[in-house]
Amino acid sequence: MSPPPVPPRPGARRWLASRGDDRGSVAAEVAVIAPALLILMLLVVYAGHVAEADGDVRRAASEAARAASLRQHPDAAIDAARETATANLAAAGIVCDPLTVDVDTDNFVPGGTVTVEVTCVATLDAVTLLRVARDRSYYARSVEVIDTFRSTVT
Repeated sequence: MSPPPVPPRPGARRWLASRGDDRGSVAAEVAVIAPALLILMLLVVYAGHVAEADGDVRRAASEAARAASLRQHPDAAIDAARETATANLAAAGIVCDPLTVDVDTDNFVPGGTVTVEVTCVATLDAVTLLRVARDRSYYARSVEVIDTFRSTVT
């Protein structure tokens, strides 16, 4: 024969009932934290796209200034800078609307400088869930020294 069941101590049932049931608490915590983590990841992606586009505009300005400094005439330098900046941004996948390339050839002599300023308003479609401004303006300025010992056309 088995021994009779031991009656619970007084107050034990109240203690167990007041403790509550923890089942499902992890699912509730994940449901609260998951949207915050998703928004954080989207912000990181957005920041990466902004930084990449900024770097591409800076690189386009630098390449455009270099291309302009290699030309013999100021008019050819302006054309080369515009073509180079446009091609560089197109190769990077940056669509600018509008794209402005200003070339300063006032000091276009051997030993002088050529300055290129690129302004680009680009659309960032990569992160539409954040509802941030889709159009963002980027600006870069680059100065290149013209070779002192280069030949000049007379």
